[in-house]
Amino acid sequence: MADVSLKEAALIVGVVAACYWNSLFCGFVFDDVSAILDNKDLHPSTPLRNLFQNDFWGTPMSEERSHKSYRPLTVLTFRLNYLFSELNAVSYHFLNLVFHVVVCIVFLKVCKLFLDNRSSVVASLLFAVHPIHTEAVTGVVGRAELLSSIFFLAAFLSYTKSKGPDNTIVWTPIAVTVFLVAVATLCKEQGITVVGICCVYEVFIAQGYTLPALLDTAVQILRGKGSIPFSMLQTLLKLIVLMFSTLLLVVVRVQVIQSQLPVFTRFDNPAAVSPSPARQLTFNYLLPVNAWLLLNPSELCCDWTMGTIPLVESLLDVRNVATLTFFCFLGSLMVFSLRYPGDSSKTVLMALCLIVLPFIPASNLFFPVGFVVAERVLYVPSMGFCILVAHGWKKLSNKSVLRKISWVCLAAVLFTHALKTLHRNWDWESEYTLFMSALKVNKNNAKLWNNVGHALENEKNFERALQFFIQATQVQPDDIGAHMNVGRTYKNLNKTKEAEESYMIAKSLMPQIIPGKKYAARVAPNHLNVYINLANLIRANESRLEEADQLYRQAISMRPDFKQAYISRGELLLKMNKPLKAKEAYLRALELDRTNADLWYNLAIVYIELKDPTEALKNFNQALELNPTHKLALFNSALLMQESGDARLRPEAKQRLLHYVKEEPQDSNGYFNLGMLAMDDKKDTEAEAWMKKAIRLQPNFRSALFNLALLYSQTGKELMALPVLEDLLRYYPDHTKGLILKGDILMNQKKDIAGAKMCFEKILELDPSNVQGKHNLCVVYFEEKDLIKAEKCLVETLALAPHEEYIQRHLSIVRSKIASIGSMEQSSLPSDGTAATEAKKKSFQNLKEAKSEKTTTQSTADNKDHSKNKKPTEKSNVDKETPKKSAKEIKDIEKKRVAALKRLEEIERILNGE
Repeated sequence: MADVSLKEAALIVGVVAACYWNSLFCGFVFDDVSAILDNKDLHPSTPLRNLFQNDFWGTPMSEERSHKSYRPLTVLTFRLNYLFSELNAVSYHFLNLVFHVVVCIVFLKVCKLFLDNRSSVVASLLFAVHPIHTEAVTGVVGRAELLSSIFFLAAFLSYTKSKGPDNTIVWTPIAVTVFLVAVATLCKEQGITVVGICCVYEVFIAQGYTLPALLDTAVQILRGKGSIPFSMLQTLLKLIVLMFSTLLLVVVRVQVIQSQLPVFTRFDNPAAVSPSPARQLTFNYLLPVNAWLLLNPSELCCDWTMGTIPLVESLLDVRNVATLTFFCFLGSLMVFSLRYPGDSSKTVLMALCLIVLPFIPASNLFFPVGFVVAERVLYVPSMGFCILVAHGWKKLSNKSVLRKISWVCLAAVLFTHALKTLHRNWDWESEYTLFMSALKVNKNNAKLWNNVGHALENEKNFERALQFFIQATQVQPDDIGAHMNVGRTYKNLNKTKEAEESYMIAKSLMPQIIPGKKYAARVAPNHLNVYINLANLIRANESRLEEADQLYRQAISMRPDFKQAYISRGELLLKMNKPLKAKEAYLRALELDRTNADLWYNLAIVYIELKDPTEALKNFNQALELNPTHKLALFNSALLMQESGDARLRPEAKQRLLHYVKEEPQDSNGYFNLGMLAMDDKKDTEAEAWMKKAIRLQPNFRSALFNLALLYSQTGKELMALPVLEDLLRYYPDHTKGLILKGDILMNQKKDIAGAKMCFEKILELDPSNVQGKHNLCVVYFEEKDLIKAEKCLVETLALAPHEEYIQRHLSIVRSKIASIGSMEQSSLPSDGTAATEAKKKSFQNLKEAKSEKTTTQSTADNKDHSKNKKPTEKSNVDKETPKKSAKEIKDIEKKRVAALKRLEEIERILNGE
């Protein structure tokens, strides 16, 4: 076996780099989104065992919606990429490029088994530059083809070493082959087909049999005129071992998919659900279509589903000529390779094996597949095609007449293929460029119109996206997904009526339930989302909540394992104030998926509604155990700890908020609540810093502005609070508590009675029944020495709050003051009266400060509670009500209220001369 020289390897590396360097600038497109961006199996927090329990897209194999593509080793390489560069697309594309180089070099070594050195290099170079490979190399999910091909070829090379001297069996290479076949199969399913190639190699290449010789031997044995040769017995033994290992792999694979085939719709593969003879004629026609793509890769398309290739429904269809021609050509090559001995026959035979056998899983021969044509599945079959071309080129170049022209043609093919590959790579730069390039090739595929619409939708270009979605419905009027896309886009454009009409059309296209037939087997799981989308739309109308709930229940009845239906229904039930039923819905969803952090988070919100903070915190913690960076769980669990009043939980609450602001550095809510925690811990400087940071991010942050001003007023920095309050009232002129605090500071610190009066009068303009504002205005009247007006004001205040004892006492004090002044005017001792007036004025000043302190304390408690409202849930669109004050806050308010009343009693004793 000839080895690959350093020069040959360097040549291949250079050619591949020249053809695929621009693939490094491509992003994640098409299937990459599901396999990479949305696949939680890539995250280090996901247990490694999940890779062997889930399919290629991260869906548990046990779920019916699973694609059943079991490729854990490929996903493992994605996970390694994520470990080193997370979602940096460059590293993923670079590793694909490296794997393609490895495949080309190993393929060169395989070619040298059947071709001379020069022809082997030609075959390898043609394989390296062939444009059909761009989907496998430039598309990240194509790595499954690359990895499987490496082990596929390695397994074959290992098997070629199983023949020892004198035709003995060498078992070690066979054992290595079986192991490599298993590895190749764990990268992609078609890896198992290398066993068939090994069998053909053993019989026709290693043992040198031809089909006539085998038939002659079989006839002689059946007639009793001979026995089975020993060499043939050895061959049979090796084949039995290979076939048994293959059977074992197949059994394991069937067990992994739990004997269930994936669910595909007629849109994915129309021929698979067509009646005879359309099904057979179309499937046979697809073979020459794939062959033509290898021969002339000028028009490549990323998606060949739906109406790309119309069904061949009649024997009179002219396309049957192409099918007949293809089978005649293939048959002639097979007859030549099996009937005649010689190196040329062996080369053609192995080339045909590489073309045919790896393609069988995608041929719909044994089971339907989810596509019509897929360019990436031609990666391995193209090896056989390249060997055939190189072998034919060798025959031509050996003839002196055709030598020059054969070299010119070879150079032209390699150059044009390389240019096509380089140009094709740019199509994979983004989803928009990819699907627009596909529409140039085929305009009869509604899925392509939909995908361009999705790309525009991701760019928030809804108007233009809508045009493509509508075009998709015109190309394929019965495409449920297209009508759902139209509805969703109308919703994004706030055209609710049009959105509902589109969803209703999609719903009407759903297959009707057939008694005794499993519904899920006849519809794609994602099509059931039409019920979810329609329900989510109409539940915005409070009068249609029951109708929305009916849609969710209908989706669940059709598919009891439809997890999203339970989640969405749970959200609705919360909105309908039915937390117990919402709890049941979320618990049912958790039975289907206990690894979903969002479900545990939503269940925590339900327990908050049920006034069970302990259970809520447990569920928040469970969500964070599954996803330590779950932002809303971090935020809301920290608030729950803070509101508990348990000082032991504050350090953990602070750590979670710090983690949250690390994940969301631009969210002012995180910094604000860190400030509130610091205020609870009496860390005034730290609280001030966090509040200022929140305000820098959001200058109009209502609660942050007020609480920063409040912090200043509580720490003896009242004058620093004033500019903050000015900012607050500029943004929110009707902020009652801000006006009260500003009025208190103006009256107590700046002695600006007029300014304070304006604040309190503004409060009463906004809310004439505001007791605090009214009472403080009474204090202003007293400060202005208008005792009659003060008395009248307090009478009106008492009418607003007849049960407030402190107002009654203050009214009594003012009336005593009026009576005292009246008697003093009749007294002959004015100096004593002046002294009494001064004493009583001072006492009333104390009364004002005591009341001001009480007012401020209530404002603090009220606003701190208001500021800690929970953020809307991520997976639950339920608006949360403002939670009530914690027990600790209520106790603090009560203590300060008692203190204020004690001070009032002292004032009364002074006024009464006790």
